[in-house]
Amino acid sequence: MRSTRPTPFLATALLLAAGCAAPETAEQTTDEVRTTTYAPQNRPDVRGTVGAVSAGHPLAAQAGLAVLRDGGNATDAIIAMAGVLAVTRPHMNGVGGDAFGIFYDGETGEVSALNASGRSGALATPDFFAAAGLDDVPQSGALSVSVPGAVAGWVDAHERFGSRPFAELLAPAVRFARDGFPVSTRLALDFEAQGGNLNEHGRALYLPDDGAPPEVGTLLRNPELATSLEAIARGGKAAFYTGDVGRRLAAFVEAEGGHLRAADFAAHSSTWVEPLRAGYLGHTFVAMPPNTQGPAQLALMEMAGTYDLTAMGHNSAEYLHTLIELKKLAFADRDRWVADPAKVDVPIARLLDPEYLRERATLVDPERAADAVAPGFGDDHSATDDDEAPDDAGDTVYLTAVDRWGNAVSWIQSNFAGFGSGLLEPETGILLHNRGALYTLEAGHPNRVAPGKRPYHTLSPLMALHDDGGFAFTLGTPGGDSQPQSLLQITNNLLLFDMTPQEAIEAPRFRSYGGLRVALENRVASHAARGLLERGHDLELIEGWTATFGGAHMIVRDAENGVLTVASDPRREAYGLAY
Repeated sequence: MRSTRPTPFLATALLLAAGCAAPETAEQTTDEVRTTTYAPQNRPDVRGTVGAVSAGHPLAAQAGLAVLRDGGNATDAIIAMAGVLAVTRPHMNGVGGDAFGIFYDGETGEVSALNASGRSGALATPDFFAAAGLDDVPQSGALSVSVPGAVAGWVDAHERFGSRPFAELLAPAVRFARDGFPVSTRLALDFEAQGGNLNEHGRALYLPDDGAPPEVGTLLRNPELATSLEAIARGGKAAFYTGDVGRRLAAFVEAEGGHLRAADFAAHSSTWVEPLRAGYLGHTFVAMPPNTQGPAQLALMEMAGTYDLTAMGHNSAEYLHTLIELKKLAFADRDRWVADPAKVDVPIARLLDPEYLRERATLVDPERAADAVAPGFGDDHSATDDDEAPDDAGDTVYLTAVDRWGNAVSWIQSNFAGFGSGLLEPETGILLHNRGALYTLEAGHPNRVAPGKRPYHTLSPLMALHDDGGFAFTLGTPGGDSQPQSLLQITNNLLLFDMTPQEAIEAPRFRSYGGLRVALENRVASHAARGLLERGHDLELIEGWTATFGGAHMIVRDAENGVLTVASDPRREAYGLAY
């Protein structure tokens, strides 16, 4: 959670930035105390030689490891974990959300990617919203709901790569939904903080005691969701998109004033896409193409590669300032151009052109933070403004697996905001996401709402390959706009600053919002914070291990001995296991 009181560290940084002397005590000053650039490792690296998993809840990680130990492959483990996460982290992801995945084939070295995001309804025109008296797409409610794509993604991934029976893989999720799972402290806090938009049915389930969450240690059950998951386990996509589940969801959204109808559910399909690739720090990085912010991730890496970051020093003021300013440049192009490539022309080649990005990287002023940055080409139609983004919202889960055959999967699924649209359909127990909130009504913008169109997505799973094409590591995190920022920082920690995977994830991070606003974990040295203040950043210090900075996971494979190292973020309920 965001700190509401200044820490001695921040107070000292503010005084020094203003030209005042730091307060002296009989003991050490704050600057003297803050002698390290990152905290000692919080958790151990987890290592194995056969298989490894990491997921946003320990019960999900256990389910994935059980699949691997029982002879299943990485995709099987991902489906099992995805199902459990849909039950145990319901405010962050679920059957009513979207998903994306990157797959590495251990036998052939082939890399493929699956876009399992949904589309708007056939009625979704700007006039539909105007008729409702709206100038903007609502952030919650029925008009923020696009067709959920996660279920189709599970099935399509299984049909192409899975080896175990689909129903068997969803059995743990069904069991936890029906019999219940223990409520953790983190889950209760999330429910309380994020449940303000829930409808009556959602409040009855997740805030049952006059707006209070279930008591920590009690069992949370959703028998209606268990029934829906059983139907999906038996009938696959048909059960969800053309069966009773889909028809009920469509009727519910229509009754609530949304643009989805049963025909929109029936028309849904996932898309196998060619992933984007770019070189950085001796590796090839693989990211999702639009409608995701994958291009921003690779553009940010390309621009970062033009600077001698090692010479700047880890988490120095110069280093942090440079990455923050490069993020603004990458995001300005992202917000101008990224949309559904099936509906508009997204100039990917130009956005990722190395010469263009090298020139763009020179726009960083080393002495001053930029309040606003224009896109590198085209009119400025930047519709995405993350300045008011929720700081600690739990909206997404990341999960990853590597198996004994060398197959690897980098997978992410999400409701977008905490509890998504806020709409829980009572007969199915399914909470609907609000990814449709990311459409714009701005005329001329590529992401303007239109029938059958996918919205812009922040979801950005990542995979790294060695130069010979061999698998190096998976990496991903929740966090909306912070995803590319966190993933770049973690990658640099691993490859530039020689940290172990767990150290790389735990090292303190920044998160740049809109304008000059920057959140910074208070484990960063005070002289670095002072340097950011002197450059004009609006700095906000965050205490503790909070979801403000995501919840990253990583599996690294040692090319020489085959050892798998798993790292999982203590900022959320992430857990990794290996054997």
